[in-house]
Amino acid sequence: MPKPLVDVDAVPASVFCLTDELTPFATGWHAHRRHQLLYAARGALHLEVAHAQWLLPPQRAAWLAGGTRHRVSATQPATLCTVYLEPSRVPAAPEGECRVFVLPPLAREMLHYSTRWGPERAPRDAVAESFFSALAHLLTEWAAEPREWRLPRARTPELERAMTYTLSRLTGPATLAGAAKAAGLSQRTLARRFEDEAGTSWRRFLHDARMLRAMELLAEDGARVTQTAYAVGFESLAAFTHAFTAFTGERPRDFRQRVARGVTLPPRAAPTTRRRRGG
Repeated sequence: MPKPLVDVDAVPASVFCLTDELTPFATGWHAHRRHQLLYAARGALHLEVAHAQWLLPPQRAAWLAGGTRHRVSATQPATLCTVYLEPSRVPAAPEGECRVFVLPPLAREMLHYSTRWGPERAPRDAVAESFFSALAHLLTEWAAEPREWRLPRARTPELERAMTYTLSRLTGPATLAGAAKAAGLSQRTLARRFEDEAGTSWRRFLHDARMLRAMELLAEDGARVTQTAYAVGFESLAAFTHAFTAFTGERPRDFRQRVARGVTLPPRAAPTTRRRRGG
């Protein structure tokens, strides 16, 4: 990963935007004092905070409150657009440390337009200040209905081992018995630990992980729905289509076609400035 050339927390402008064309990467745990609005214009990002992890597929956004420790990764090339905001510029911040939500068309257009104002912009640019003030006021409305495309994170070594076992078997058979053996617990104890510690069942964790993986695969160039269904453990295309549609609100073919069309970010007037990757 290239050395960052910009300390995003030291930029004089109170609000600015950065874009990155990312190859597969993974950041370490880090935090910024500014709030962040992350938008995957192309590809799919994995976003993790202390208690949960999300997939950020194309045309979805994530709100990260300032000071939130997080890490980001991508297994395929992706285009990331991030708006950094001083807390004082957001009059009514969305609740919680992280929220993932669908961007309405107006929000997408505003984020595309915001790429013209990078960290080098004049701090007192009147047009930029007015634009970002409007964006900050709309944030709460956009994030009012978060999409629960998320998985819980383990808080104990036993549950972490069970989750690792499960996530490594999204393609083929995975069993509660196998997860319990990996965790060193009985099946009954593991089932209870999932409910108490992760707020979900083991079976639901497996199902949601498969759906998130399917979204990631369908965002890749040349993706095929049938191959994706098999790659996440489904033997029936009809069953996969039903499960995917219930999870995302879109049929897998429609999701793939929309992602394939992509969203082209407008060119920056000045040369692209690279930032610390992953927000």
